[in-house]
Parts: sequence; structure tokens; C-alpha cells
Amino acid sequence: MCLGIPMKIISRDGDTVVAEVDGVQKEASVMLLGEEVAVGDYVIVHAGFAISRLDEEYAEETLRMMRELFSEDMA
Repeated sequence: MCLGIPMKIISRDGDTVVAEVDGVQKEASVMLLGEEVAVGDYVIVHAGFAISRLDEEYAEETLRMMRELFSEDMA
């Protein structure tokens, strides 16, 4: 199963961003996005590509639910 994870952009160099969630950083290309993104924006990262820009509130709520679900699976 593959998941697209909401991540916060912490740096950008051209079409490449570094995004972070829970201390994990990942490089991703933004060339598939149809809109501009900047440091501080949230994006869905899947297979090395940012595929969608997210509202911060929606991203944080999604991450909260994912953490809750994954912690239940580990119990």
C-alpha cells in the first residue's frame, strides 16, 4: 500500500523542495503541481513528487488522524 503524506515545505530550490513531517525530511519534485508553493506550505508527497497543495488546518488534522490510526495499529 502506498500513502501520500502531508508534509511541510522547509526549503525550495527550483522544482525541488525539502519537506518535513515528524522530523523526517524528504526531497520532492514540485513539477507536477499546477500552482506555486513556497516554504511553509503543506503538500502531499507521494513517490518523490508533491502532488497536491493543502491548507495548513486540513494538513494538520490529517496528520493527527494518521498518527492516531497508526498508533492504534501498533498497540
